[in-house]
Amino acid sequence: MRISGRNTVEALKKVLEKNKQKYIDRLSELVAIDTHDLGHGIDGGLEKQGQDYMAELFRKMGAEVTLDSMKEEDIEKCFSLYQEGNLGHQQTDRYNVYAQFNGEKPGKTLMFNGHIDVMPADEVEEWTTPPFSPTIRDGKLYGRGTADMKGGLMAATMAVKLLQDAGIPFSGSVKITSVCDEEGGGNGSMQAIMSGQRADGVVVCEGTSDELILAHMGFVFFRVKFAGKACHSGAKQNGVSAIEKAIKVIQALNEKEHEWLLHYKHPLLPAPNLNVGLIHGGTAGSTVAEDCMFEVCVHYLPNQMSHNQVVKEFQEVVERVAKSDAWLEEHLPEVQITQFGGGFEMEEHSFFVDSFKRAYSEARGKAVKVVGSPAGCDSRLWRNIADCPTIQFGPGNLAQCHAVDEWLDLEAYLQSILIYAELILDFCQA
Repeated sequence: MRISGRNTVEALKKVLEKNKQKYIDRLSELVAIDTHDLGHGIDGGLEKQGQDYMAELFRKMGAEVTLDSMKEEDIEKCFSLYQEGNLGHQQTDRYNVYAQFNGEKPGKTLMFNGHIDVMPADEVEEWTTPPFSPTIRDGKLYGRGTADMKGGLMAATMAVKLLQDAGIPFSGSVKITSVCDEEGGGNGSMQAIMSGQRADGVVVCEGTSDELILAHMGFVFFRVKFAGKACHSGAKQNGVSAIEKAIKVIQALNEKEHEWLLHYKHPLLPAPNLNVGLIHGGTAGSTVAEDCMFEVCVHYLPNQMSHNQVVKEFQEVVERVAKSDAWLEEHLPEVQITQFGGGFEMEEHSFFVDSFKRAYSEARGKAVKVVGSPAGCDSRLWRNIADCPTIQFGPGNLAQCHAVDEWLDLEAYLQSILIYAELILDFCQA
């Protein structure tokens, strides 16, 4: 029998209304702490003060709290075993915080996963208010990290607090993993997984615009470098333009993208795509370019395509063009992989997804919309490596991530607290 129900959700709504300012204040306090990554996590991060805040909050709420320092050897092991891992990141003063709240009766374990790190806010002069001075305007909380994703992390925490404030017991246990270095590729969740963190169901609390995300695309970043032969442009016949050689490869890669478009379809995701997002070469219009480099991001479909397949087909295109060109055959382009992450997909017809749908319906009075996301996140790690049933749902939207004047709709934040509380009651029962 469900612990939750119409009477329970109405009681939770009343307590949520009574305590909403307290729950908003907790989020504001966290947003006010600058926890940004340095150089996409490669040079370290400022997460420590934010993690100290979360650990103390968890302790005050009665949780069992574990601190787990980031360890390069664990990331190396993850990379070796699962081809996921961003090596060589500075790990000084970086650690995850795990909180466990135990219910009154045996039951399932539900985990809420969120990252404490945020992107830098270097364009301070472009912000209407300082990025780490959270400000409420028109029902929105402005500040770096509000949507990505301190809103989701704190909503999960306050969902437990809501049940405590309402005096409503739950079964099983609730874990909250506050992780580091997500913006650098997900090392924090990898650390948690390699340390043995698991659950019967995992909610990745990234912002989803009030929709349930059950799939996201995999991604591979490539850098391709070309060597040419410089000379005065007036005597171009004596040189070799690295830019022109790069263009030949780009054209062939566009043809590969078109081939993927024809072969692969997904009900929740766009077709696989290949984007040349940066190109640089040469020194002046009067000089034949001696060098050229371009960077590409390939997004591919989960389960239908793989990392190894994408890398193989990308390299085959470059090699095929090189073999058809006398200069490139002798001066092969250099292909580097700079970052990558797998795709994610969770079957919709499963106990965990059904439980979330019930919880959402109880809280919101309507059915949740099921979608996919073109952007990758830690969902892939909990599903693919930890082998946990995983969904993605949280307050905020993709458009606000990394944006100037980042904001979070406070009503969405409060609604997420209620939905998460309902999910705890529904899913964790034995």
